[in-house]
Amino acid sequence: METFAQIVRSRLGDGAAGLRFEDREWTWDEVVREGAVRAAALARLVPGPPAGERRQVHVGVLLENVPDHVFWIAGASMAGAVVVGLNSSRSGPELARDVRHADVDLLVTEDRLAHLLHGAEHGVPPDRVLVVDHPSYDAALAPHRGADVPEELPPAEAVALLLFSSGSTGAPKAVVVSQGRLGRLTEALVERVRLRRDSVTYLCMPLFHGNAVMLNLATAMRVGATVAMARRFSAGGFAEDVHRHGATFVNYVGRALSYVLSRPEGPRDRTSTLELAFGTEASEVDVARFAERFGCEVVEGYGMSEGVFRVARTPDTPAGALGVPAGGADVRVLDEATGEECPRAVLEASGRLLNPEAVGQMVAIGGAASFEGYWRNPEATADRVRGEDFWSGDLAYRDEQGFLWFAGRSSDWLRVDSENFAAAPVERVLARVPGVLSAVVHAVPDPATGDQVMCALELLPGARFDPDAFGTFLAAQPDLGAKWWPRFVRVTPAVPLTASGKVDKAPLRRAAWLTGDPVWVRVGRTSAYALLDEAGRRAIERDFAAHGRSALLPAQPGA
Repeated sequence: METFAQIVRSRLGDGAAGLRFEDREWTWDEVVREGAVRAAALARLVPGPPAGERRQVHVGVLLENVPDHVFWIAGASMAGAVVVGLNSSRSGPELARDVRHADVDLLVTEDRLAHLLHGAEHGVPPDRVLVVDHPSYDAALAPHRGADVPEELPPAEAVALLLFSSGSTGAPKAVVVSQGRLGRLTEALVERVRLRRDSVTYLCMPLFHGNAVMLNLATAMRVGATVAMARRFSAGGFAEDVHRHGATFVNYVGRALSYVLSRPEGPRDRTSTLELAFGTEASEVDVARFAERFGCEVVEGYGMSEGVFRVARTPDTPAGALGVPAGGADVRVLDEATGEECPRAVLEASGRLLNPEAVGQMVAIGGAASFEGYWRNPEATADRVRGEDFWSGDLAYRDEQGFLWFAGRSSDWLRVDSENFAAAPVERVLARVPGVLSAVVHAVPDPATGDQVMCALELLPGARFDPDAFGTFLAAQPDLGAKWWPRFVRVTPAVPLTASGKVDKAPLRRAAWLTGDPVWVRVGRTSAYALLDEAGRRAIERDFAAHGRSALLPAQPGA
């Protein structure tokens, strides 16, 4: 099918179970008709643009995974409106910024999240803020009950979704996803995640994220499978939900598998109905343990909300590697400074990279034309598009056999425990530490999944680093996110600079904690820091090995 709206409408008249939530169930026909109610309500709630002006209505959805989230995705798509996914983990002022940036016309939220919008200068009039569990919401929809399903659907080039990603300046970017791209992607992913009419998907990842919409909801809708939806991910409730619903498929991101595995195994786990878990960023060890525990296959893949290219594992992909570009896409690893292709990686037996110059940014050659850009952010769009090529912002290296290996994030943002954030806000907090002249934050690999935070500090002349005072200061900073705490602190005489005087993070990333400068490591989740010695470094290496991620360890100096 050409568009996502056509996929939604194709379920009209389908009496099979479409959506399950808690103790309720809707057929796919009922889901589509609930969408039609909201499509009709949009026309009354948001006046159309002036004559001669073509502009889509933008619906900001600040909901957990509740049925109305699905109904608004369905309704807005058929009405030709844009769904703006709003991240409920962000603060009120941050959400207000996102709402303004995305030109939201109508806000849909629920009572447990509505406080995030109170007093925030988001710019949406009070009569266009709908709270789904208030009587006024039912009153707003009541006149449109029984509305016809739209016959005229939006064209392929119309925007379907704005999905917020992370930006290098600390402000997230809104990825544009058109009706056509979402439709084409859904067709491709149905085969990749092997959904059938009799599949039951377990949807527990947040619907404001592309992973949940693209891998689960849209694909299930395409084949008419059943979606069993949880309000939010719960490690304790995961297995029980899978068994109760007879789930055959689940999508995941980051540490989700690890959290599930941290819970005691149940008597039904090894004979579960799960057939496939599909996601990204799980460690090799967690993949194997999860597959054994639930008797299913676990498939890791690489993809982006921006689209453009995917990397898929093949049967001969080495353990720990991403795989090869899907569909024969021309994806190369290029040096971020020169734009030249990096040399092939040299790996020791343990998988550790011996030539750090092999690390560069994954670039889709000739792929810029398929990138639909970031909403109202030409600078960020330009950072991804260089001529006809698309620069992903993700680091990798390619081995002699042609397999791509993930090497972390680009220097200006990090992903810790499935949360993306930019380095700049963290640097601003660290710059306030007494005695600090310059603070540079970058990502280093986590032993299990994703990144850890490392910072390099250049001190004022005569100042000395006091780990106790440093930790005490950070603990008192209200704007320091819980996941922003530096795991490693390197104290260096001078941070490296480029010829133009800008900070050069590349050598800091390459060295990580393997440097002649003193490095301090955070003690658990406390505010204490201890000097990292050789025994500590060996312990870190053992942790990486235990998770099958030795390939991500920094190269030994002089290797």
